[in-house]
Amino acid sequence: MRTSDYVELEERYGAHNYYPLDVVIARGEGVWVYDVDGIRYLDCLSAYSALNQGHVHPRILNALIDQAQKVTLTSRAFRNDQLPLLYQELAEMTGFEMALPMNSGAEAVETALKLARKWAYRVKGVPRHQADIITFGNNFHGRTISIISFSSEPKYRDDFGPFTPGFTSVPYGDSAAVERAITPNTAAISVEPIQGEAGVIVPPEGFLRELRQISNRHNVLLIADEIQTGLGRTGKLFACDHENVRPDMMVIGKALSGGFYPVSAVLADRPLMGLFEPGEHGSTFGGNPLGAAVARAALGVLRDENLAENAARLGEYFIDQLAEISSPHVKEVRGKGLLIGVELKPEAGGARRFCEALKERCILVKETHQHVIRFAPPLVIDQETLDWALPRIREVLLTR
Repeated sequence: MRTSDYVELEERYGAHNYYPLDVVIARGEGVWVYDVDGIRYLDCLSAYSALNQGHVHPRILNALIDQAQKVTLTSRAFRNDQLPLLYQELAEMTGFEMALPMNSGAEAVETALKLARKWAYRVKGVPRHQADIITFGNNFHGRTISIISFSSEPKYRDDFGPFTPGFTSVPYGDSAAVERAITPNTAAISVEPIQGEAGVIVPPEGFLRELRQISNRHNVLLIADEIQTGLGRTGKLFACDHENVRPDMMVIGKALSGGFYPVSAVLADRPLMGLFEPGEHGSTFGGNPLGAAVARAALGVLRDENLAENAARLGEYFIDQLAEISSPHVKEVRGKGLLIGVELKPEAGGARRFCEALKERCILVKETHQHVIRFAPPLVIDQETLDWALPRIREVLLTR
């Protein structure tokens, strides 16, 4: 079967809730993927940063195979020999005392929201079921009913109400608006250190520090959603590290498994995470031995291969090279590390056609919010590969 055959099958039998580029990937290795017709492409999306360690990293693959031959799932009705080691390694790497593992990023966000509400009632003294959480315009934290309830994107919301109450939205990057929005019932502020899905929106310098100060002044929790920005993507282990900010809760996922298996987690210290009691929250698959073993290997690769440092060095190079492209279509190049957005002018005709042109030159990227091309290659990329890609990117931005 060829590409067109697979596309036809997917269009006929699959739900149309995605708009993928018409490339059918059959194999991946490192920063490269190969389609069913044998064509090689440079992956510059990394499954939205889930593949920081690259495709099919051999160390993570071996951990998956080894654990799959022993035991894959026990449920949390019993203990397993991988999860305690993952807890310990997460604590040593991140500095948070405790973790609660889930599967998808959205599940971890929901977990953090629940924990923030319980803290508000049991510790802060907010009247029961009156807790409010401050969020930001153009956020993306997932697609559950509660999460889309505080989204500002009409496409995520229009046909899916009624919505979950208890959220107040303010403009991203506006710390004064956050301060004004706080009430005695405010439980938490939930923020993406960089808004990825919104188009790689980097907040003003000092914004995260200001949120930390506001949270401290008003006895409010600070929740950082580092699902996409964390685990080396922006050139630090976490994007919050750029401002030396330590949130009360951190949500991680995506690259926590190196793309092999859905693994996410909420991180917090003991006084906060200890509020959860048996039976209040859980997941059949969350914390399973297969996922825990994969996550342990994925964390080891990030650490031992110095991937955050590589992202910092090559991200600066990549951003500088992109910014030097004197294209009439480009409005702005922005980002941190290897999370980069190229925003096009409205008259450029949208980012989709540029992504399609890059695909024809064997570079895979995806448009976000119509006018932004997001570049986020695996953190194992090297400068030689970037230098292979840059003339092709330059050609597309200059000639389309």
